[in-house]
Amino acid sequence: QVQLVESGGGLVQAGDSLRLSCSASGDTFSSYTMGWFRQAPGKEREFVAAISWNGGSTYSADSVKGRFTISRDNAENTVYLQMNSLKHEDTAVYYCAAEPSTTVVWGPYYDMDYWGKGTLVTVSS
Repeated sequence: QVQLVESGGGLVQAGDSLRLSCSASGDTFSSYTMGWFRQAPGKEREFVAAISWNGGSTYSADSVKGRFTISRDNAENTVYLQMNSLKHEDTAVYYCAAEPSTTVVWGPYYDMDYWGKGTLVTVSS
């Protein structure tokens, strides 16, 4: 079992950048596929990006491709989400998630086994 804690959210202006971090503890971090999801007010949770256990493969939602980059540092037990060219519609609570897997990432995820509590990102227009 893994515990996840997100950080790095805040209030930014449209066009700004922000980097989210997710620190993991409790299990072997490199045994997990990691993902970022978000939930905007009044909307369902949606997949943002995922990265394989060794960082060798990633997948991002079309809505963030070219703007957001997921990465991980297994030595630091941390996964990151670099968000550039932020838009008002990126405003949401962003959640880090984990799923025990050592396979490649080839598509979107709809759920994962373990979740953080989320960090709020607000983009003013």
